[in-house]
Amino acid sequence: MNLILLGPPGAGKGTQARRLEDTRGLVQLSTGDMLRAMVAEGGPLGQQAKEIMAAGKLMPDELMVSMIAERISKPDVKNGFILDGFPRTVAQAEALDKMLEEKGLKLDHVIEMRVVDDVLVERITGRYTCAKCGKGYHDSFEKPKVEGVCDVCGSTEFKRRADDNAETVTTRLAQYHQQTAPILPYYQGRGVLKAVDGMADIDEVTKEIEAVLAS
Repeated sequence: MNLILLGPPGAGKGTQARRLEDTRGLVQLSTGDMLRAMVAEGGPLGQQAKEIMAAGKLMPDELMVSMIAERISKPDVKNGFILDGFPRTVAQAEALDKMLEEKGLKLDHVIEMRVVDDVLVERITGRYTCAKCGKGYHDSFEKPKVEGVCDVCGSTEFKRRADDNAETVTTRLAQYHQQTAPILPYYQGRGVLKAVDGMADIDEVTKEIEAVLAS
């Protein structure tokens, strides 16, 4: 089974992808991670990507699709994949479909995790973690049982991501909506697009996704 999860940063794509990896044996493919791995491994594609990155240019669609084609040919992807971060344009979506068709594969589902921007900003900007063990907390939704003390390790040191601020999150949301809006009608036309409530409880989102996969 081959899927695309669409949703802005903070929508919970990573959490749901990890659950699908565990329950269905799928492999999450993050294009950013794949690019870094490909450059580290070397090889023709890696060298090409390294030169483009060094020049500060955007990766051409052909290279991105070739990278995905190479990755999904590996044995660990035999049960299917979850794409995160690609495609972002109709041209990329078309190129991806063409490559999959050439391999005798297809996208089974494209799942949009719909969010309410204002609520998502609150969700992201309130996040912080224990500096020692990494346990996650939130200003409103998940505070430590004892204020200022980590529930897990007892540390009193916490940290926040520098980009978890309202201005940055709002900009990222605007970019996501601008990039993603054109590809929704494309996948709608192909009959593979479904939406779930990305603002629901994590377990509820999982149930909604499983219902889509079972349809």
